[in-house]
Amino acid sequence: MGEEIGCCKRTGPGYATPLEAMSGPKEALLYVTCVYNGTGREKPDFLATVDVDPNSPTYSKVIHRLSMPYIGDELHHSGWNACSSCHGDPSADRRFLVLPSFLWEKPGHSPIFGYDFWYQPRHKTMISSSFGAPTAFTQGFHLQHVAEGLYGRYLHVYSWPDGELKQTLDLGGTGFMPLEIRFLHDPSKDTGYVRCALTSNIVRFFKTEDGSWSHQVAISVKPLKVQNWILKELPGFITDILISLDDRFLYFANWLHGDIRQYNIEDPRNPVLVGQVWVGGLIQKGSPLAAMTEDGKTWQSDVLEIQGHRLRGGPQMIQLSLDGKRLYVTNSVFSTMDRQFYPELVEKGSHMLQIDIDTEKGGLKINPNFFVDFGAEPDGPCLAHEMRYPGGDCSSDIWI
Repeated sequence: MGEEIGCCKRTGPGYATPLEAMSGPKEALLYVTCVYNGTGREKPDFLATVDVDPNSPTYSKVIHRLSMPYIGDELHHSGWNACSSCHGDPSADRRFLVLPSFLWEKPGHSPIFGYDFWYQPRHKTMISSSFGAPTAFTQGFHLQHVAEGLYGRYLHVYSWPDGELKQTLDLGGTGFMPLEIRFLHDPSKDTGYVRCALTSNIVRFFKTEDGSWSHQVAISVKPLKVQNWILKELPGFITDILISLDDRFLYFANWLHGDIRQYNIEDPRNPVLVGQVWVGGLIQKGSPLAAMTEDGKTWQSDVLEIQGHRLRGGPQMIQLSLDGKRLYVTNSVFSTMDRQFYPELVEKGSHMLQIDIDTEKGGLKINPNFFVDFGAEPDGPCLAHEMRYPGGDCSSDIWI
C-alpha cells in the first residue's frame, strides 16, 4: 500500500484509522456554505473560508468568499471527491469539494424520498435516510403535510458497492423526518444512529444475527409545554448529529429548544447525557415564548451574549475538531424554515460559534473569543449552514 516518492511513501488522502485522525493537525480553516437564496437579497450563494486558528490575526473572520455562478442555488450539504476510505490509494487526492452532493440511485426499486447516507464497507452496506417531498418542505413546515405522507419515516438499506436496495426500515411514528445518518467510525462496527427531526428522537440502527437490520429509539427529547406559541408543546427539532472519532461521544443540536447536547455512547444501547449548553432557541430570555414546568411555573433559558451579540436563531449544523475538543456551530436550516421560525435570522444573518468540550468527564462551554457574524457580510446578511475542514472531518470521512 502506498507509493515510494524519494525517501517517503505516499499514501492517499486522510488517515489510516479514526484514532490516527484524532492525532492529526489542529484545524486552521473551515469551509462554510452560505446562502442568499430566500433572503430577498439577489446575490449568489457562496463558500466562505473562515480562519479558526486562535494564533492568527484574522481569527474567527471570513477570509475568502467563493461565489457561485448563478443566483438561487440554496447551497446545503457538501462532500469531498475522496476521503480516508482512499487512504491506501496513492493515486487518490482530496482535491474537490462538491457543492451540493446528491444521493445516487441505481435503476429499479427506489425509495420515495432521499436525503443523507453512510456506508460501512466491511459490512457491505449503505443506509440512506428520507427527508420529504420538495413540494412540502420548500413551503415551510406544515402539519398537514405529515398527515398527507409528504415527510419520510424510512431508512433504506443497500448492498455496497452494488447499490441494490435490500431492505426498508419503517421507523413508524417515532421516526418522522430521519435526516443525518452516522455509523460508528470503527469500520468493524455494525451500528449507528440517525436523527429524526420532527419527532425529536435519535434512533439507533444495527445488524441482527440473521444479517438483516433493525432499529430502536436510543434518545428521546421531550417536547416542552409552552406559552405564546402556535402549539401547546414545542418540539426540540433535532437538526444535526455527530459522533466523535473514538466513538465515545454523540452530539446533536435542538434547533427550536436552543440547546446542544453531548452523550456518552460507549454503551451504544444506553446513551448517557454528560453535557448540555444553551446557544439560542425560541425560549431564551427576552423571547415572547416561555416554557412551563409541571407545577405551572414558567422559565426561559439563559443564553450568553458573545462579544456584545445576542444569539439569533437556534443551533443547527455542527462540526467537531479531529481531537474532539472543539465543536463549531451554525444556525440556518433552510431559508424557508428559517423565515418561518426565526425571521430575525433572515433579516440579520447567521453566526458561527465554537464550543469547548470536556472529553474526560463530559461538558460543553461556549468560547467567548470566537464569533463569526455573517450578518456583516459585504453583500448583506446571509445564512450559514454546513462546515468542512480542508483535510476531512468526522462527518465526511469513512474507513475501510
